[in-house]
Amino acid sequence: MRIFHRFPIPKLSPYVERFWGWEAGAGEAIPLPTILPGTGAEIFFHYREPFRQIEGAGVFALESTHLLCVRRHPIELAEMGEFGFVAIRFRAGALHHFIPVPGRELPDRQPRASDLWGASGNALGKQVRGARCNRVRVDLLENFLLQRLEKSATDKLISTAASRLYRHCDTLTITALASQLDIGRRQLERRFLDVTGQTLVEVRRLSRFQKTARTLLLDQSARCADSALSNGYYDQSHFIREFQSLTSLSPLSYLKQARLKTHFYNTPRFASEKIQSTLSSC
Repeated sequence: MRIFHRFPIPKLSPYVERFWGWEAGAGEAIPLPTILPGTGAEIFFHYREPFRQIEGAGVFALESTHLLCVRRHPIELAEMGEFGFVAIRFRAGALHHFIPVPGRELPDRQPRASDLWGASGNALGKQVRGARCNRVRVDLLENFLLQRLEKSATDKLISTAASRLYRHCDTLTITALASQLDIGRRQLERRFLDVTGQTLVEVRRLSRFQKTARTLLLDQSARCADSALSNGYYDQSHFIREFQSLTSLSPLSYLKQARLKTHFYNTPRFASEKIQSTLSSC
């Protein structure tokens, strides 16, 4: 499987963490991950077969473009080959700078690019699918986001609030966050919910869950108790209850399955020459 990453130009870097993608080789069957609940926002553009999602006893194909945004429930992807995609990974709280769709309409949905941007989103999906290589695909996505950013009139205070709460979910209280931003707590809570579709409490909850689960998956030497405490849980039992509430699995059961599959968690920033080599085959 080929993997690539490209980091955005400076004007987009406050909002976009990276562009990245995977492409299965001939004859490969890749065990794709179960995507856990979380606050992340990521839009996928498939130029080969799109993901297939397992739901109950059935399996169904996702759209060729789809947003994975606020998730309160896991998304289980089926093993498959013949896939290729490019994705945009947005920073915490940054998605609303680019889409006109109210945040309340996004949790646990997978809208298409056309649902987010109408005819221009549909045209973008077709251009990405038809592009000759991933370098061109990323250029198309980057230019599209720049155009959207220049037209947007968004609530930057809410972006700041989301970013701080995500980074400091282990220690930052909502009252302290409101004080830092020089705004009343109730006003901050109302504005945040209007823009993101989430409460501040939910963002803090999902952020600490996501960070703890990521640590345990990426570092097999990490201890559950230590990881839970470092991300704001009272103790290991608190994290286990939270994990079961959000996934219907224990952390141990999940990790046994997940370590046999791929995952979509952030990978180290590759050396620039490696990034260039993976995108230079146009």
